[in-house]
Amino acid sequence: MLASALLLLAAFLLGSIPTGVLVARRKGVDLRKVGSGNIGATNVGRALGKKWAALVLLADAGKGALPVLLLGRASSNPWLPALVGLAAVLGQVFSIFLRGRGGKGVATSLGAGLALAPLPTLLSLLTFVIVYAAFRVVSLGSLVAIACFPLFLWVFHLATLPRLTFAVVVVALVVARHKDNLRRLTRGEEHRA
Repeated sequence: MLASALLLLAAFLLGSIPTGVLVARRKGVDLRKVGSGNIGATNVGRALGKKWAALVLLADAGKGALPVLLLGRASSNPWLPALVGLAAVLGQVFSIFLRGRGGKGVATSLGAGLALAPLPTLLSLLTFVIVYAAFRVVSLGSLVAIACFPLFLWVFHLATLPRLTFAVVVVALVVARHKDNLRRLTRGEEHRA
């Protein structure tokens, strides 16, 4: 039990590393004071360019994938991979290095999802690409893609209770973190790429 708690804590701490803030700081930019103020790849792209956004996206996805691939395999408990993935996402959203304020959890969820259930996650990513290509709105693509993840788990008979719990909690977190985006979307004021 203690070992599992330590693994969850390690995943949370890894997820808490504010990659976007650190990258932007190296370039002399306070990411929380530019653009949307968000610490994720989309705001990094607006502030620093696509190359830096891609770096932050990969790093944030890695923060979700690594705990599942490394720490989640440390026990025969079938819940541990899903829980360490969720801990990493919670760390990203509620970063202790930013006093409980963090990102929206999309990229970290992507990484954890790829490690937990690759095919449903890749289909969710494809959903993002299609929605983004049609509407040119990152938040809309992210919300539709994350909402499709539990459905894809079910379609491919991968909806074990641990994976489904991960998916439902992640959907709730990501939607809650996008509340301002949802307001702008309903008013037709959301930023387009």
